[in-house]
Amino acid sequence: MKKWFKFFISFILIIMGIILYARFIGTMGFSTKEYTIYNNKLPNGFDGIKVVHFSDIHYGRAINNSKIDKIVDEINLINPDIVIFTGDLIDKDADLNNSHYDYLTKAFSKINSRYGKYAVLGNHDYKNKDSVIDIYNNSDFIYLENSYDIIYNQNMEKIFIGGIGNVSYNSDNIEKTMEYFKENEDIDYKIILTHEPDITDNIVNNYNVSLILAGHSHNGQIRLPKIGALITPMHAKKYYDEYYNVNDTDIYISSGIGVSTVNFRLFNRPSINFYRINKKR
Repeated sequence: MKKWFKFFISFILIIMGIILYARFIGTMGFSTKEYTIYNNKLPNGFDGIKVVHFSDIHYGRAINNSKIDKIVDEINLINPDIVIFTGDLIDKDADLNNSHYDYLTKAFSKINSRYGKYAVLGNHDYKNKDSVIDIYNNSDFIYLENSYDIIYNQNMEKIFIGGIGNVSYNSDNIEKTMEYFKENEDIDYKIILTHEPDITDNIVNNYNVSLILAGHSHNGQIRLPKIGALITPMHAKKYYDEYYNVNDTDIYISSGIGVSTVNFRLFNRPSINFYRINKKR
């Protein structure tokens, strides 16, 4: 009986330790994941371009101003050419006021990039949709919703960046996002931003796209070694891990910075992604 009692107590202590770790340690800090991407479609003048991708802050739940300041500093330390945010800036359960919106605007305004800053909405953002769009617009982020922008370098070479509307709210329109190519075929390297990654097949089965950047899944907030994500949200059931390649399209999904639904992270640190895109190996 004593052995079983000791085992039971040990088991309870281990579970409590895991819960405390996931709540107070797993959600702290953040890391920068660095990836090298190779694609011969990249114009010569963009060879080595640096892209920073971050997502799913869920401000108002477990993320404070100090952490956002550190993230902004880290992004600027990288000195990126392009900055991309793939949604869920504000948690749907957050209770914010004008001072919070002002802070987020000022923080995002401090992010520097050579060619531009781009953002799409996440499903959590829809509760505060107008405020989030105002934050984007007032901090020099280009808000993309079934729309696109074209980046030019000094040699007038081009990169296409398109942003798809939110799938969870039936706002996605891939055809409208890609309408530039109805009459033009002069851009080979195409980047698509989407919050929900399960739209990937609809994109790559109909369009020749080089890179898809997404968020939403957090790569599974709770992960176990050799098992991976235990639970992922709707529209991140097929694609949720950090990397896939489908039809020669690179798909990267951010693990995010904040938490959603429950304030736990296990074997999945908050992070931002840093991509170096090269033309040749």
